[in-house]
Amino acid sequence: MAWILLLVAGLLEVGWAIGLKYTDGFTRLVPSLVTGLSMVASLALLGLALRTLPVGTAYAIWTGIGTVGTALLGIALFGEPATAARLGCIGLIVLGILGLKLVA
Repeated sequence: MAWILLLVAGLLEVGWAIGLKYTDGFTRLVPSLVTGLSMVASLALLGLALRTLPVGTAYAIWTGIGTVGTALLGIALFGEPATAARLGCIGLIVLGILGLKLVA
């Protein structure tokens, strides 16, 4: 169950990171509220996952999910460059996440 909570927390981190772009510096009410709620929910679920998972592993995976998801959505939604080097680095992060999951 802790791994599921951690996965959802990571996905919510992607949501609030992308949401920041849509808040326009927190001047738009609805995107700001959704982003704020995503932040709170993400941290709450991370906290629940930390009841049973090692903090270093859980935090690294949480930030890794957020990093990979945000980078990929940045490419898809905002036209950020999808160079081979960038995609390779994203792949390395994914390998790190999988490695941490396998040894935890």
